[in-house]
Amino acid sequence: MLRQWSSGDQTVVDQLTPLVYDELHRLAEAYMRRERPGHTLQPTALIHEAYLRLIDQGQPEWRGRSHFFSFAAHLMRQILVDRSRARNAGKRGGGIKMVTWTHAEALAPQRDIDLLALDEALDRLAGFDSRRARVLELRFFGGMTEEETAESLGTSVATVRRDLRLAEAWLYRELADQNS
Repeated sequence: MLRQWSSGDQTVVDQLTPLVYDELHRLAEAYMRRERPGHTLQPTALIHEAYLRLIDQGQPEWRGRSHFFSFAAHLMRQILVDRSRARNAGKRGGGIKMVTWTHAEALAPQRDIDLLALDEALDRLAGFDSRRARVLELRFFGGMTEEETAESLGTSVATVRRDLRLAEAWLYRELADQNS
């Protein structure tokens, strides 16, 4: 069905939606667990906003299931970052909202991280190592397993593990430097 959509068949989007909804909901719930307490966005609203952005892509060229979910995870990240930026606009750094990083073994399990600082750090990492930045994005924001991440990136699980360790170490140092 993804290939049909890529070929321009817009009618398949309605058939595809119920098939991918549960997985998108799982991704959205994973994101929302990391959001600040008392946030107003619900997983279903995040899915709907991501869905609207997905269908606005015109004629996407989906390479498969992993590519689709990878892109959906990226959209959800952007939605949350955009909401965080809007919430913090005009506050001059005050009222920074924190999220808990749960996937990075390099960080203490209860360590809080500013979503905007995380997004900016990922963008800096992407500037010189796009694959490692993508691995972090897929694991943290996408909630993908190492195997799914490897499939999405067209690489081996061993490479994903190695990239993840190095990217997490870089990210830990980068965020620690900002907090000192």
